Amino acid sequence: MNKLFISALLVILTLTSIAGCTGSNNGGGTPEQSNTAENPGTENTPTTPDDTGGEADDNTLFFYTAQNPVYEDEANFDRLIGQYIKKKFPDITLKHVHWNDGTRYEDLIAKGTIPDIVFEQVRRNTSRMVKKFKLEYDMSDLIKQYNFDISKLDPASMEVVKTASDGKIYSLPFELSDFVLAYNKDIFDKYGLDYPKDGMTYDEAYELAKKLTRQDGDITYKGLQQHPSHYMMYNQLSEPSLDPNEDKGAMDSDNWLKIVNNIRRFYEIPGNQFTTTSDFPKGQMGMSVDVLENVLRWSVENPDLNFDIASVPVFPEAPGAKYQPNLNGLFITQQSKHKELAFEVIQYLLSDEVQAERAKEAIIGPLSSDVVQQAFAQNIPQMSSKHTEALFALKSAMPAPRKPGLTFINPPVQQVFQPNIFEQSKDSATALRVVNEMINKQLAETKAAIEAGGDGTAYQ
Repeated sequence: MNKLFISALLVILTLTSIAGCTGSNNGGGTPEQSNTAENPGTENTPTTPDDTGGEADDNTLFFYTAQNPVYEDEANFDRLIGQYIKKKFPDITLKHVHWNDGTRYEDLIAKGTIPDIVFEQVRRNTSRMVKKFKLEYDMSDLIKQYNFDISKLDPASMEVVKTASDGKIYSLPFELSDFVLAYNKDIFDKYGLDYPKDGMTYDEAYELAKKLTRQDGDITYKGLQQHPSHYMMYNQLSEPSLDPNEDKGAMDSDNWLKIVNNIRRFYEIPGNQFTTTSDFPKGQMGMSVDVLENVLRWSVENPDLNFDIASVPVFPEAPGAKYQPNLNGLFITQQSKHKELAFEVIQYLLSDEVQAERAKEAIIGPLSSDVVQQAFAQNIPQMSSKHTEALFALKSAMPAPRKPGLTFINPPVQQVFQPNIFEQSKDSATALRVVNEMINKQLAETKAAIEAGGDGTAYQ
């Protein structure tokens, strides 16, 4: 591997993290981007652009990457997306713009230039961005027209899409951020403990965490760190934070109490209080549950770190379930004049051929075919000895469906632990009740804002 490629890889591993994780700085994942743009209204019908801001010709396809800052670098976009489009569709003039180059949705609207394809975070930003700027387009007819087999896509990811799309299909899943358990082999060897296995239960992980958390001379070892916000947002029991049928919170259930108490016990092990998952490379943490992108970065930046990975711990009642999907999708805009071409491009990007090539760069897509699994991380030598099969050992937990037309907010699940449990020492039931009341208040305020003619994005 040459130095240029290693440099590019470091950029990718440092930046690649799907927006959609909570905005905490305590490890694991990248906070969702914020946007304070005003709703531009509907009086204009923008078209797709050429380089001068005018209407594009029939061979120009405008691709807008609104999430994942790695694509801010045009070389990365071309290597990971653009080259495949150009190879398959040599007659296309591909225009690419990224969010972080100063071009936001409102800028595109103001210029009257709308992309054909938008790369965007699905769960939150379908409502907060795509629908806010009236770009949503249901691809259901195109899926039928091109006989595209959506059953090959991760079912849980498709459920995220449909829930965010009011039961329609405004996007197709393209890129996921997955969580794994990293463990320090030297610490396990030092204390004669068996390594974690795929499918290990939380009870088994808890027993290991108790044995690993200890003071050894001047060194304090933590047993396990797992970010509570991510753990709850994408919980493995598929428990919803928003009621599936009404505009109200749903965090007052027995299952939520089980979810909170299950992880809370780890932080109550003396010496194992939650701090951050990202200290794992320092060598004083037995296990850390974090996004794969961070684990990849650790392997590159810390070549002497003796670690491996396993699947995240599981609940006994959901033994095959990892976290719910955290994904970016590909949207076609309703203003696009090249919808069929755009769909052909998306269909090709979701082929085994392209997904396997992207998998070689350790990018997780919505396909789990044998060819994709076997290709995973082939271009990352630091991962050649790692148990990357752990990524495919479990299935994504299925999100709870939600009735179309209900009010959407980004539920503040992170506040169960911070501040209610960690700072204010509330019992779990009280912390859940407080956050559920917050959700109800935010839903009511958002619904009222929408009914008054606003965009209702204050809590999105």
